Amino acid sequence: MHRIFDERRYLIPFRSGLLPQIFCDTLVIGAGVAGLRAAIGASHGGAVIVCSKSSLSKTNTAWAQGGIAAVLRGDDSLESHIEDTLAAGAGLCDTAAVELICRDGPERMRELMGWGMHLDRDESGEPAVGREGGHQHARIFHAGGDATGVELQRTLTERVRSNDSIRLFEKCFAIDLITAGNEPGAACLGAITHHPRYGLQMIWARTTILASGGAGQVFRETSNPPPATGDGLAMGARAGATLADMAFVQFHPTTLYIPGAPRALISEAVRGEGAHLLNESHRRFMVGRHDLAELAPRDVVSQAIVEEIASQGGRHVYLDCRHLTQFSERFPGIHATLAKFGLDPATDLIPVHPAAHYTIGGLRTDLDARTDVPNLYAVGEVACSGLHGANRLASNSLLEGLVMGAIAGDHAARRSGGSPVAPVPVVSDIRPSTHAELDLEDVRSSLRSAMWKNVGVRRDGTRLEDACEMFDFWGRYTLDKIFDTPDGWEVQNMLITGALIARAALWREESRGTHWRSDHPAPSDAMRVHDLWRRGQSGPATAPLVGRAGEPAVAAGVQERR
Repeated sequence: MHRIFDERRYLIPFRSGLLPQIFCDTLVIGAGVAGLRAAIGASHGGAVIVCSKSSLSKTNTAWAQGGIAAVLRGDDSLESHIEDTLAAGAGLCDTAAVELICRDGPERMRELMGWGMHLDRDESGEPAVGREGGHQHARIFHAGGDATGVELQRTLTERVRSNDSIRLFEKCFAIDLITAGNEPGAACLGAITHHPRYGLQMIWARTTILASGGAGQVFRETSNPPPATGDGLAMGARAGATLADMAFVQFHPTTLYIPGAPRALISEAVRGEGAHLLNESHRRFMVGRHDLAELAPRDVVSQAIVEEIASQGGRHVYLDCRHLTQFSERFPGIHATLAKFGLDPATDLIPVHPAAHYTIGGLRTDLDARTDVPNLYAVGEVACSGLHGANRLASNSLLEGLVMGAIAGDHAARRSGGSPVAPVPVVSDIRPSTHAELDLEDVRSSLRSAMWKNVGVRRDGTRLEDACEMFDFWGRYTLDKIFDTPDGWEVQNMLITGALIARAALWREESRGTHWRSDHPAPSDAMRVHDLWRRGQSGPATAPLVGRAGEPAVAAGVQERR
Protein backbone atom coordinates (compact mmCIF):
# COMPACT_ATOMS: atom_id res chain seq x y z
CA MET A 1 0.00 0.00 0.00
CA HIS A 2 1.25 3.51 -0.74
CA ARG A 3 2.91 5.22 2.21
CA ILE A 4 0.14 7.90 2.36
CA PHE A 5 -2.29 5.19 3.43
CA ASP A 6 -0.03 4.34 6.36
CA GLU A 7 0.72 7.90 7.43
CA ARG A 8 -2.56 9.76 7.00
CA ARG A 9 -4.98 8.87 9.77
CA TYR A 10 -7.91 11.15 8.80
CA LEU A 11 -9.22 12.41 5.45
CA ILE A 12 -9.73 16.00 6.55
CA PRO A 13 -8.06 18.50 8.93
CA PHE A 14 -10.09 19.37 12.01
CA ARG A 15 -9.98 20.19 15.71
CA SER A 16 -12.65 18.30 17.61
CA GLY A 17 -13.24 21.05 20.17
CA LEU A 18 -14.26 23.54 17.48
CA LEU A 19 -17.04 21.38 16.03
CA PRO A 20 -20.63 20.72 17.18
CA GLN A 21 -20.75 17.85 19.69
CA ILE A 22 -23.44 15.12 19.70
CA PHE A 23 -23.60 12.30 22.24
CA CYS A 24 -25.23 8.88 22.22
CA ASP A 25 -24.77 5.43 23.70
CA THR A 26 -24.52 3.68 20.34
CA LEU A 27 -23.66 5.06 16.92
CA VAL A 28 -24.65 2.89 13.95
CA ILE A 29 -23.09 3.80 10.60
CA GLY A 30 -25.28 2.35 7.89
CA ALA A 31 -29.02 1.81 7.53
CA GLY A 32 -29.44 -1.48 5.71
CA VAL A 33 -30.58 -4.73 7.29
CA ALA A 34 -27.54 -5.12 9.55
CA GLY A 35 -27.47 -1.52 10.74
CA LEU A 36 -31.19 -1.19 11.43
CA ARG A 37 -31.38 -4.54 13.22
CA ALA A 38 -28.37 -3.52 15.32
CA ALA A 39 -30.01 -0.19 16.15
CA ILE A 40 -33.20 -1.91 17.29
CA GLY A 41 -31.24 -4.13 19.64
CA ALA A 42 -29.02 -1.33 20.94
CA SER A 43 -32.06 0.85 21.71
CA HIS A 44 -32.94 -1.42 24.64
CA GLY A 45 -29.94 -0.01 26.48
CA GLY A 46 -29.92 3.68 25.62
CA ALA A 47 -29.84 6.37 22.97
CA VAL A 48 -28.95 5.34 19.42
CA ILE A 49 -28.03 7.38 16.36
CA VAL A 50 -28.14 5.80 12.89
CA CYS A 51 -26.19 7.57 10.13
CA SER A 52 -27.34 6.80 6.61
CA LYS A 53 -25.10 8.05 3.82
CA SER A 54 -28.03 8.41 1.42
CA SER A 55 -31.76 7.83 1.45
CA LEU A 56 -32.91 4.48 2.78
CA SER A 57 -34.13 3.44 -0.67
CA LYS A 58 -30.51 3.23 -1.89
CA THR A 59 -29.09 0.72 0.56
CA ASN A 60 -27.89 -2.62 -0.79
CA THR A 61 -30.66 -4.17 1.31
CA ALA A 62 -33.35 -2.14 -0.44
CA TRP A 63 -31.92 -3.19 -3.81
CA ALA A 64 -31.87 -6.90 -2.93
CA GLN A 65 -34.01 -8.98 -5.28
CA GLY A 66 -33.08 -12.33 -3.78
CA GLY A 67 -34.51 -13.68 -0.58
CA ILE A 68 -33.51 -14.73 2.91
CA ALA A 69 -32.25 -18.25 3.48
CA ALA A 70 -33.50 -19.96 6.64
CA VAL A 71 -34.74 -23.36 7.73
CA LEU A 72 -38.39 -23.12 8.78
CA ARG A 73 -39.80 -26.31 7.27
CA GLY A 74 -39.67 -29.90 8.41
CA ASP A 75 -38.44 -31.22 5.05
CA ASP A 76 -35.21 -29.22 5.48
CA SER A 77 -32.58 -29.19 8.23
CA LEU A 78 -30.02 -26.89 9.81
CA GLU A 79 -27.38 -29.49 9.02
CA SER A 80 -28.18 -29.23 5.32
CA HIS A 81 -28.04 -25.41 5.38
CA ILE A 82 -24.69 -25.58 7.17
CA GLU A 83 -23.41 -28.15 4.68
CA ASP A 84 -24.45 -26.03 1.68
CA THR A 85 -22.84 -22.91 3.16
CA LEU A 86 -19.56 -24.72 3.82
CA ALA A 87 -19.57 -26.22 0.32
CA ALA A 88 -20.12 -22.84 -1.34
CA GLY A 89 -17.37 -21.29 0.82
CA ALA A 90 -14.75 -23.47 -0.89
CA GLY A 91 -12.91 -24.48 2.26
CA LEU A 92 -12.48 -21.02 3.79
CA CYS A 93 -15.54 -20.70 6.04
CA ASP A 94 -15.23 -20.49 9.82
CA THR A 95 -17.48 -23.36 10.84
CA ALA A 96 -18.38 -21.72 14.15
CA ALA A 97 -19.77 -18.66 12.34
CA VAL A 98 -21.70 -20.81 9.87
CA GLU A 99 -23.32 -22.81 12.66
CA LEU A 100 -24.18 -19.70 14.66
CA ILE A 101 -25.83 -17.80 11.80
CA CYS A 102 -27.71 -20.78 10.35
CA ARG A 103 -28.92 -21.72 13.86
CA ASP A 104 -30.12 -18.21 14.80
CA GLY A 105 -31.67 -17.53 11.39
CA PRO A 106 -35.10 -19.12 11.98
CA GLU A 107 -35.64 -17.04 15.13
CA ARG A 108 -34.77 -13.84 13.28
CA MET A 109 -37.19 -14.77 10.47
CA ARG A 110 -40.04 -15.41 12.91
CA GLU A 111 -39.21 -12.08 14.53
CA LEU A 112 -39.52 -10.30 11.16
CA MET A 113 -42.90 -11.87 10.49
CA GLY A 114 -44.01 -10.79 13.95
CA TRP A 115 -42.97 -7.24 13.06
CA GLY A 116 -45.19 -7.30 10.00
CA MET A 117 -42.94 -8.33 7.12
CA HIS A 118 -45.15 -9.62 4.30
CA LEU A 119 -43.60 -12.76 2.85
CA ASP A 120 -44.90 -14.45 -0.28
CA ARG A 121 -47.35 -17.24 0.56
CA ASP A 122 -48.09 -20.60 -1.04
CA GLU A 123 -51.54 -22.02 -1.78
CA SER A 124 -51.92 -23.22 1.79
CA GLY A 125 -51.21 -19.75 3.15
CA GLU A 126 -47.79 -20.69 4.55
CA PRO A 127 -44.65 -18.69 3.65
CA ALA A 128 -43.57 -19.90 0.23
CA VAL A 129 -40.03 -21.17 -0.27
CA GLY A 130 -37.86 -21.11 -3.35
CA ARG A 131 -34.51 -22.58 -4.30
CA GLU A 132 -31.39 -20.76 -5.44
CA GLY A 133 -27.90 -21.69 -6.57
CA GLY A 134 -25.88 -23.89 -4.21
CA HIS A 135 -28.86 -24.93 -2.05
CA GLN A 136 -29.89 -28.58 -1.90
CA HIS A 137 -33.34 -27.64 -0.62
CA ALA A 138 -35.92 -24.93 -1.15
CA ARG A 139 -35.33 -22.61 1.84
CA ILE A 140 -35.38 -19.10 0.34
CA PHE A 141 -38.13 -16.75 1.50
CA HIS A 142 -39.17 -13.87 -0.75
CA ALA A 143 -41.45 -10.86 -0.60
CA GLY A 144 -43.18 -9.35 -3.61
CA GLY A 145 -41.47 -11.89 -5.85
CA ASP A 146 -38.27 -10.01 -6.53
CA ALA A 147 -38.76 -7.19 -4.00
CA THR A 148 -37.58 -8.88 -0.80
CA GLY A 149 -35.12 -6.11 -0.02
CA VAL A 150 -37.74 -3.38 -0.38
CA GLU A 151 -40.09 -5.15 2.04
CA LEU A 152 -37.31 -5.95 4.51
CA GLN A 153 -36.11 -2.33 4.44
CA ARG A 154 -39.70 -1.12 4.98
CA THR A 155 -40.26 -3.44 7.93
CA LEU A 156 -37.07 -2.47 9.75
CA THR A 157 -37.35 1.23 8.89
CA GLU A 158 -40.88 1.43 10.33
CA ARG A 159 -39.65 -0.31 13.45
CA VAL A 160 -36.79 2.17 13.81
CA ARG A 161 -38.88 5.28 13.10
CA SER A 162 -41.38 4.27 15.78
CA ASN A 163 -38.64 3.89 18.40
CA ASP A 164 -38.12 7.04 20.48
CA SER A 165 -34.63 5.90 21.50
CA ILE A 166 -33.34 5.94 17.91
CA ARG A 167 -32.51 9.03 15.87
CA LEU A 168 -32.06 8.53 12.14
CA PHE A 169 -29.70 10.93 10.35
CA GLU A 170 -30.29 10.50 6.62
CA LYS A 171 -27.83 11.80 4.01
CA CYS A 172 -25.21 12.06 6.75
CA PHE A 173 -21.75 11.06 5.49
CA ALA A 174 -19.48 9.39 8.06
CA ILE A 175 -16.00 10.62 7.12
CA ASP A 176 -13.87 8.88 9.72
CA LEU A 177 -14.02 6.90 12.91
CA ILE A 178 -12.63 8.84 15.88
CA THR A 179 -10.05 7.02 17.99
CA ALA A 180 -8.22 7.93 21.19
CA GLY A 181 -4.87 8.20 19.42
CA ASN A 182 -3.64 7.49 15.91
CA GLU A 183 -1.93 4.14 16.41
CA PRO A 184 -3.66 0.83 15.58
CA GLY A 185 -5.37 -0.50 18.69
CA ALA A 186 -6.61 2.88 19.94
CA ALA A 187 -10.23 2.72 21.11
CA CYS A 188 -13.04 3.99 18.91
CA LEU A 189 -15.00 6.92 20.39
CA GLY A 190 -17.47 7.65 17.60
CA ALA A 191 -17.17 9.39 14.23
CA ILE A 192 -16.80 12.72 12.49
CA THR A 193 -19.64 13.22 10.03
CA HIS A 194 -20.81 15.69 7.41
CA HIS A 195 -24.41 16.71 6.86
CA PRO A 196 -25.39 18.98 3.93
CA ARG A 197 -27.36 21.22 6.31
CA TYR A 198 -25.38 21.06 9.55
CA GLY A 199 -21.86 20.59 8.21
CA LEU A 200 -19.18 18.76 10.20
CA GLN A 201 -20.22 17.19 13.51
CA MET A 202 -18.52 15.09 16.16
CA ILE A 203 -20.70 12.16 17.25
CA TRP A 204 -19.36 10.60 20.45
CA ALA A 205 -20.52 7.08 21.34
CA ARG A 206 -19.72 4.39 23.85
CA THR A 207 -20.16 1.78 21.11
CA THR A 208 -19.85 2.27 17.35
CA ILE A 209 -21.32 -0.32 14.99
CA LEU A 210 -20.08 -0.14 11.41
CA ALA A 211 -22.76 -1.41 9.00
CA SER A 212 -21.95 0.62 5.90
CA GLY A 213 -22.19 -2.12 3.27
CA GLY A 214 -19.84 -3.16 0.51
CA ALA A 215 -17.76 -1.78 -2.32
CA GLY A 216 -19.32 -2.85 -5.63
CA GLN A 217 -18.86 0.63 -7.08
CA VAL A 218 -15.08 0.19 -7.23
CA PHE A 219 -15.79 -1.99 -10.30
CA ARG A 220 -17.07 -0.64 -13.61
CA GLU A 221 -19.64 -3.45 -13.87
CA THR A 222 -21.71 -3.75 -10.69
CA SER A 223 -25.19 -4.53 -9.48
CA ASN A 224 -24.73 -2.24 -6.45
CA PRO A 225 -26.38 1.15 -5.90
CA PRO A 226 -24.21 4.31 -6.18
CA PRO A 227 -23.49 4.66 -2.42
CA ALA A 228 -21.58 1.31 -2.29
CA THR A 229 -18.10 2.88 -2.50
CA GLY A 230 -16.34 0.97 0.30
CA ASP A 231 -16.40 3.87 2.77
CA GLY A 232 -16.64 1.67 5.85
CA LEU A 233 -13.83 -0.61 4.71
CA ALA A 234 -11.49 2.34 4.18
CA MET A 235 -12.68 4.06 7.36
CA GLY A 236 -12.02 0.94 9.40
CA ALA A 237 -8.61 0.48 7.83
CA ARG A 238 -7.59 4.05 8.66
CA ALA A 239 -8.73 3.49 12.26
CA GLY A 240 -6.41 0.50 12.56
CA ALA A 241 -8.91 -2.36 12.27
CA THR A 242 -7.79 -5.65 10.76
CA LEU A 243 -9.38 -6.57 7.43
CA ALA A 244 -9.56 -10.15 6.17
CA ASP A 245 -10.04 -12.03 2.89
CA MET A 246 -10.19 -8.90 0.75
CA ALA A 247 -9.44 -10.81 -2.47
CA PHE A 248 -12.89 -12.39 -2.38
CA VAL A 249 -15.51 -10.35 -4.23
CA GLN A 250 -18.57 -12.17 -5.48
CA PHE A 251 -19.60 -11.50 -9.07
CA HIS A 252 -23.28 -12.07 -9.75
CA PRO A 253 -23.56 -14.14 -12.93
CA THR A 254 -26.60 -12.44 -14.40
CA THR A 255 -27.01 -8.71 -14.75
CA LEU A 256 -28.84 -7.27 -17.72
CA TYR A 257 -26.24 -6.32 -20.32
CA ILE A 258 -27.34 -3.57 -22.67
CA PRO A 259 -24.50 -1.23 -23.79
CA GLY A 260 -24.92 2.24 -22.30
CA ALA A 261 -27.58 1.21 -19.80
CA PRO A 262 -27.08 0.77 -16.04
CA ARG A 263 -26.58 -2.85 -15.06
CA ALA A 264 -29.79 -4.29 -13.63
CA LEU A 265 -29.74 -7.45 -11.55
CA ILE A 266 -31.56 -10.53 -12.82
CA SER A 267 -32.14 -12.40 -9.58
CA GLU A 268 -30.75 -15.84 -8.81
CA ALA A 269 -34.35 -16.83 -8.18
CA VAL A 270 -35.05 -16.66 -11.93
CA ARG A 271 -32.65 -19.56 -12.44
CA GLY A 272 -34.19 -21.14 -9.36
CA GLU A 273 -37.50 -21.14 -11.23
CA GLY A 274 -35.86 -22.99 -14.14
CA ALA A 275 -34.34 -20.37 -16.48
CA HIS A 276 -31.46 -21.60 -18.67
CA LEU A 277 -28.18 -19.98 -19.68
CA LEU A 278 -27.43 -20.09 -23.40
CA ASN A 279 -24.34 -19.15 -25.37
CA GLU A 280 -24.21 -17.34 -28.73
CA SER A 281 -25.16 -20.64 -30.41
CA HIS A 282 -28.20 -20.87 -28.13
CA ARG A 283 -26.76 -23.97 -26.42
CA ARG A 284 -27.02 -24.61 -22.65
CA PHE A 285 -23.38 -24.49 -21.57
CA MET A 286 -23.79 -25.12 -17.82
CA VAL A 287 -25.03 -28.68 -18.39
CA GLY A 288 -22.02 -30.91 -17.96
CA ARG A 289 -19.96 -28.23 -16.19
CA HIS A 290 -21.56 -28.78 -12.80
CA ASP A 291 -24.05 -31.23 -11.31
CA LEU A 292 -26.40 -28.33 -10.47
CA ALA A 293 -26.06 -26.77 -13.96
CA GLU A 294 -27.50 -23.22 -13.80
CA LEU A 295 -27.94 -23.59 -10.02
CA ALA A 296 -24.25 -24.11 -9.37
CA PRO A 297 -22.61 -21.68 -6.90
CA ARG A 298 -22.21 -18.18 -8.25
CA ASP A 299 -18.43 -18.33 -8.67
CA VAL A 300 -18.78 -21.42 -10.87
CA VAL A 301 -21.48 -19.83 -13.03
CA SER A 302 -19.67 -16.47 -13.36
CA GLN A 303 -16.42 -18.13 -14.39
CA ALA A 304 -18.23 -20.36 -16.87
CA ILE A 305 -19.90 -17.32 -18.44
CA VAL A 306 -16.58 -15.49 -18.82
CA GLU A 307 -15.00 -18.57 -20.44
CA GLU A 308 -17.98 -19.01 -22.74
CA ILE A 309 -17.88 -15.36 -23.84
CA ALA A 310 -14.16 -15.65 -24.58
CA SER A 311 -14.58 -18.86 -26.58
CA GLN A 312 -17.53 -17.48 -28.55
CA GLY A 313 -16.01 -14.06 -29.18
CA GLY A 314 -19.09 -12.32 -27.82
CA ARG A 315 -19.88 -9.73 -25.14
CA HIS A 316 -22.52 -11.63 -23.17
CA VAL A 317 -24.58 -14.80 -22.90
CA TYR A 318 -28.34 -15.17 -22.71
CA LEU A 319 -30.84 -16.08 -20.04
CA ASP A 320 -33.70 -18.08 -21.52
CA CYS A 321 -36.97 -17.62 -19.61
CA ARG A 322 -39.32 -18.29 -22.50
CA HIS A 323 -40.59 -21.53 -20.95
CA LEU A 324 -41.46 -19.89 -17.59
CA THR A 325 -45.21 -19.38 -17.73
CA GLN A 326 -45.69 -16.98 -14.79
CA PHE A 327 -42.66 -14.74 -15.10
CA SER A 328 -44.50 -11.42 -14.76
CA GLU A 329 -46.36 -12.58 -11.64
CA ARG A 330 -43.30 -14.15 -10.03
CA PHE A 331 -40.84 -11.35 -10.90
CA PRO A 332 -42.83 -8.14 -11.45
CA GLY A 333 -39.88 -5.79 -10.85
CA ILE A 334 -37.59 -7.57 -13.29
CA HIS A 335 -40.40 -7.80 -15.83
CA ALA A 336 -40.94 -4.04 -15.63
CA THR A 337 -37.20 -3.37 -16.02
CA LEU A 338 -37.00 -5.59 -19.11
CA ALA A 339 -40.04 -3.86 -20.61
CA LYS A 340 -38.21 -0.53 -20.45
CA PHE A 341 -35.72 -1.95 -22.96
CA GLY A 342 -38.34 -3.61 -25.15
CA LEU A 343 -37.62 -7.12 -23.89
CA ASP A 344 -40.38 -9.63 -23.24
CA PRO A 345 -39.08 -12.72 -21.37
CA ALA A 346 -41.90 -14.78 -22.88
CA THR A 347 -40.46 -14.32 -26.37
CA ASP A 348 -36.98 -12.76 -26.06
CA LEU A 349 -33.65 -14.01 -24.79
CA ILE A 350 -32.19 -11.74 -22.08
CA PRO A 351 -28.55 -10.67 -22.60
CA VAL A 352 -26.64 -11.06 -19.33
CA HIS A 353 -23.09 -10.64 -18.02
CA PRO A 354 -21.43 -11.01 -14.59
CA ALA A 355 -21.00 -7.93 -12.40
CA ALA A 356 -19.47 -7.17 -9.00
CA HIS A 357 -22.16 -7.94 -6.47
CA TYR A 358 -20.98 -8.67 -2.92
CA THR A 359 -17.84 -7.83 -0.94
CA ILE A 360 -16.99 -11.01 0.96
CA GLY A 361 -13.89 -9.70 2.74
CA GLY A 362 -14.12 -6.97 5.33
CA LEU A 363 -13.37 -5.97 8.89
CA ARG A 364 -12.48 -9.13 10.75
CA THR A 365 -14.88 -9.84 13.60
CA ASP A 366 -15.40 -12.47 16.26
CA LEU A 367 -18.70 -14.22 16.90
CA ASP A 368 -19.96 -11.21 18.85
CA ALA A 369 -19.30 -8.90 15.86
CA ARG A 370 -16.36 -7.24 17.62
CA THR A 371 -13.40 -5.96 15.63
CA ASP A 372 -9.92 -5.68 17.13
CA VAL A 373 -10.46 -1.94 17.66
CA PRO A 374 -11.96 -1.51 21.16
CA ASN A 375 -15.59 -0.27 21.15
CA LEU A 376 -15.93 -0.93 17.40
CA TYR A 377 -18.26 -3.59 16.01
CA ALA A 378 -18.88 -4.46 12.35
CA VAL A 379 -21.88 -6.23 10.83
CA GLY A 380 -23.18 -7.07 7.38
CA GLU A 381 -21.26 -6.68 4.17
CA VAL A 382 -18.57 -4.42 5.66
CA ALA A 383 -17.61 -7.25 8.04
CA CYS A 384 -15.85 -10.56 7.57
CA SER A 385 -17.50 -12.85 10.11
CA GLY A 386 -16.24 -16.06 8.51
CA LEU A 387 -19.68 -17.11 7.25
CA HIS A 388 -19.05 -16.80 3.52
CA GLY A 389 -15.52 -18.16 3.19
CA ALA A 390 -14.38 -17.76 -0.40
CA ASN A 391 -17.86 -17.55 -1.93
CA ARG A 392 -21.18 -16.42 -0.47
CA LEU A 393 -24.07 -18.86 -0.69
CA ALA A 394 -27.11 -17.22 -2.29
CA SER A 395 -29.45 -15.40 0.13
CA ASN A 396 -27.16 -15.85 3.15
CA SER A 397 -26.24 -12.15 3.27
CA LEU A 398 -29.58 -10.78 4.48
CA LEU A 399 -29.62 -13.62 6.98
CA GLU A 400 -26.16 -12.67 8.25
CA GLY A 401 -27.20 -9.03 8.57
CA LEU A 402 -30.19 -9.99 10.70
CA VAL A 403 -28.32 -12.39 12.97
CA MET A 404 -25.08 -10.46 13.45
CA GLY A 405 -26.95 -7.15 13.65
CA ALA A 406 -29.03 -8.53 16.52
CA ILE A 407 -25.93 -9.84 18.30
CA ALA A 408 -24.06 -6.52 17.95
CA GLY A 409 -27.12 -4.57 19.07
CA ASP A 410 -27.55 -6.72 22.16
CA HIS A 411 -23.89 -6.21 23.07
CA ALA A 412 -24.19 -2.46 22.59
CA ALA A 413 -27.28 -2.36 24.80
CA ARG A 414 -25.40 -4.11 27.61
CA ARG A 415 -22.53 -1.62 27.26
CA SER A 416 -24.85 1.40 27.46
CA GLY A 417 -25.87 3.49 30.43
CA GLY A 418 -24.08 5.74 32.86
CA SER A 419 -22.57 9.11 32.08
CA PRO A 420 -22.03 10.17 28.45
CA VAL A 421 -18.75 9.43 26.73
CA ALA A 422 -16.26 12.16 27.61
CA PRO A 423 -14.84 13.86 24.51
CA VAL A 424 -11.08 13.86 24.08
CA PRO A 425 -9.11 16.44 22.12
CA VAL A 426 -8.56 15.19 18.58
CA VAL A 427 -6.46 17.23 16.17
CA SER A 428 -6.01 16.27 12.53
CA ASP A 429 -3.33 18.55 11.11
CA ILE A 430 -3.01 17.90 7.37
CA ARG A 431 -0.72 20.09 5.34
CA PRO A 432 -1.65 21.19 1.79
CA SER A 433 -0.47 18.85 -0.93
CA THR A 434 2.65 19.64 -2.95
CA HIS A 435 1.68 17.23 -5.74
CA ALA A 436 -0.22 18.08 -8.91
CA GLU A 437 -3.97 17.59 -8.82
CA LEU A 438 -5.70 14.91 -10.86
CA ASP A 439 -9.23 15.22 -12.21
CA LEU A 440 -11.44 13.56 -9.61
CA GLU A 441 -14.02 12.10 -11.98
CA ASP A 442 -11.28 10.78 -14.24
CA VAL A 443 -9.66 9.00 -11.29
CA ARG A 444 -13.00 7.48 -10.31
CA SER A 445 -13.71 6.28 -13.84
CA SER A 446 -10.17 5.00 -14.41
CA LEU A 447 -9.94 3.06 -11.16
CA ARG A 448 -13.32 1.40 -11.81
CA SER A 449 -12.22 0.37 -15.29
CA ALA A 450 -8.86 -0.87 -14.00
CA MET A 451 -10.52 -2.91 -11.29
CA TRP A 452 -12.89 -4.54 -13.77
CA LYS A 453 -10.14 -5.28 -16.28
CA ASN A 454 -7.40 -6.40 -13.89
CA VAL A 455 -9.16 -7.50 -10.69
CA GLY A 456 -12.43 -8.79 -12.11
CA VAL A 457 -13.76 -12.31 -12.57
CA ARG A 458 -10.54 -13.63 -14.12
CA ARG A 459 -7.20 -12.51 -12.68
CA ASP A 460 -3.49 -13.10 -13.20
CA GLY A 461 -0.31 -11.87 -11.53
CA THR A 462 0.76 -9.47 -14.27
CA ARG A 463 -2.55 -7.64 -14.37
CA LEU A 464 -2.77 -7.54 -10.60
CA GLU A 465 0.72 -6.01 -10.39
CA ASP A 466 -0.35 -3.40 -12.95
CA ALA A 467 -3.41 -2.59 -10.84
CA CYS A 468 -1.31 -2.18 -7.70
CA GLU A 469 1.08 0.17 -9.51
CA MET A 470 -1.83 2.23 -10.79
CA PHE A 471 -3.27 2.53 -7.30
CA ASP A 472 0.09 3.71 -5.98
CA PHE A 473 0.19 6.40 -8.66
CA TRP A 474 -3.38 7.57 -8.12
CA GLY A 475 -2.84 7.49 -4.37
CA ARG A 476 0.21 9.73 -4.62
CA TYR A 477 -1.83 12.44 -6.31
CA THR A 478 -5.26 11.93 -4.71
CA LEU A 479 -4.93 10.55 -1.18
CA ASP A 480 -2.84 13.54 -0.12
CA LYS A 481 -5.51 16.05 -1.15
CA ILE A 482 -8.05 17.72 1.12
CA PHE A 483 -11.64 17.56 -0.14
CA ASP A 484 -14.67 19.16 1.45
CA THR A 485 -17.48 17.25 -0.28
CA PRO A 486 -18.54 13.58 -0.29
CA ASP A 487 -17.54 12.95 -3.91
CA GLY A 488 -13.89 13.55 -3.02
CA TRP A 489 -14.03 11.41 0.13
CA GLU A 490 -15.71 8.64 -1.85
CA VAL A 491 -12.91 8.55 -4.41
CA GLN A 492 -10.30 8.44 -1.65
CA ASN A 493 -12.16 5.57 0.00
CA MET A 494 -12.48 3.75 -3.33
CA LEU A 495 -8.72 4.05 -3.86
CA ILE A 496 -7.95 2.55 -0.46
CA THR A 497 -10.52 -0.23 -0.82
CA GLY A 498 -9.55 -1.04 -4.40
CA ALA A 499 -5.88 -1.17 -3.46
CA LEU A 500 -6.64 -3.56 -0.60
CA ILE A 501 -8.60 -5.88 -2.91
CA ALA A 502 -5.88 -5.80 -5.59
CA ARG A 503 -3.03 -6.43 -3.15
CA ALA A 504 -4.88 -9.27 -1.45
CA ALA A 505 -5.62 -10.82 -4.86
CA LEU A 506 -1.95 -10.52 -5.85
CA TRP A 507 -0.85 -12.16 -2.60
CA ARG A 508 -3.30 -15.08 -2.86
CA GLU A 509 -1.53 -17.28 -5.42
CA GLU A 510 -4.27 -19.83 -5.91
CA SER A 511 -7.79 -20.13 -7.30
CA ARG A 512 -10.52 -20.56 -4.70
CA GLY A 513 -14.17 -19.55 -4.71
CA THR A 514 -14.66 -16.12 -6.26
CA HIS A 515 -10.88 -15.61 -6.62
CA TRP A 516 -9.82 -17.07 -9.97
CA ARG A 517 -6.14 -16.78 -10.96
CA SER A 518 -5.39 -18.09 -14.46
CA ASP A 519 -1.68 -18.33 -13.50
CA HIS A 520 -2.53 -20.32 -10.35
CA PRO A 521 -5.59 -22.30 -11.47
CA ALA A 522 -5.82 -24.71 -8.50
CA PRO A 523 -6.50 -24.18 -4.80
CA SER A 524 -3.48 -24.37 -2.50
CA ASP A 525 -3.60 -26.08 0.89
CA ALA A 526 -0.95 -23.62 2.07
CA MET A 527 -3.36 -20.73 1.36
CA ARG A 528 -6.33 -22.22 3.16
CA VAL A 529 -5.98 -19.42 5.69
CA HIS A 530 -7.41 -15.98 6.28
CA ASP A 531 -5.14 -13.17 5.09
CA LEU A 532 -5.21 -10.26 7.54
CA TRP A 533 -4.40 -6.68 6.49
CA ARG A 534 -3.74 -3.79 8.86
CA ARG A 535 -2.50 -0.23 8.53
CA GLY A 536 1.25 0.04 8.95
CA GLN A 537 2.02 -3.51 7.79
CA SER A 538 3.93 -4.11 4.55
CA GLY A 539 2.01 -7.33 3.86
CA PRO A 540 -0.63 -9.57 5.37
CA ALA A 541 -0.52 -11.74 8.44
CA THR A 542 -2.34 -15.07 8.20
CA ALA A 543 -4.68 -16.92 10.51
CA PRO A 544 -6.07 -20.47 10.36
CA LEU A 545 -9.76 -21.15 10.25
CA VAL A 546 -12.06 -21.28 13.27
CA GLY A 547 -13.54 -24.72 13.94
CA ARG A 548 -16.96 -25.73 15.12
CA ALA A 549 -18.72 -23.97 17.95
CA GLY A 550 -17.23 -24.98 21.28
CA GLU A 551 -13.78 -25.66 19.85
CA PRO A 552 -10.95 -23.22 20.65
CA ALA A 553 -10.76 -20.23 18.33
CA VAL A 554 -7.44 -20.51 16.52
CA ALA A 555 -7.59 -17.50 14.19
CA ALA A 556 -5.46 -14.54 15.21
CA GLY A 557 -7.57 -11.74 16.59
CA VAL A 558 -10.68 -13.92 16.79
CA GLN A 559 -12.37 -14.72 20.08
CA GLU A 560 -15.03 -17.25 20.90
CA ARG A 561 -18.52 -15.89 21.47
CA ARG A 562 -19.28 -15.15 25.12
